[in-house]
Amino acid sequence: MNPIIVALPLALLAIAAPVAPPQSMSLAGTWKTTEVTLTGPGGGTLTNVSSLTLLTAKHFARVEVRTDAPRPMVSDPAKATADEMRAAWGPFFAEAGTYEISGGELTMRPIVSKNSTAMNGSAFTVYAVTLSGDTLTLTSKRNQAGPLPNPATIKATRIE
Repeated sequence: MNPIIVALPLALLAIAAPVAPPQSMSLAGTWKTTEVTLTGPGGGTLTNVSSLTLLTAKHFARVEVRTDAPRPMVSDPAKATADEMRAAWGPFFAEAGTYEISGGELTMRPIVSKNSTAMNGSAFTVYAVTLSGDTLTLTSKRNQAGPLPNPATIKATRIE
């Protein structure tokens, strides 16, 4: 058989075969924050962060305590002062909602949040996202108000 006749259909198949789209970044799993770097006034790096973030295909839920100091205990919230409540709840962060990834950016839209302002239906935060093995790095870029003047960088490790 003529080798050109055999090679021609294979070459046409190779040319016409659809090119597989690049693998999308899968963030599904359970993540623990290992480091938070805050910029601007009062900035610094936190390395003893208590956190848990759950990501499914489209939804997220996260709780975090952003401080290296022990969180104060409020024995009786009914008798606590405003300063005691702020010290206990100020570093606590919690929200859940939807997310999407596009062009190296992660957009999170809260549905439920400790911060009631974030539950207005138009709140979002956009992060630059990189994933290297089981290490996720997010750097905040902008929110519904525009570019963030003091971006934070969050590093997390997939634990499940």
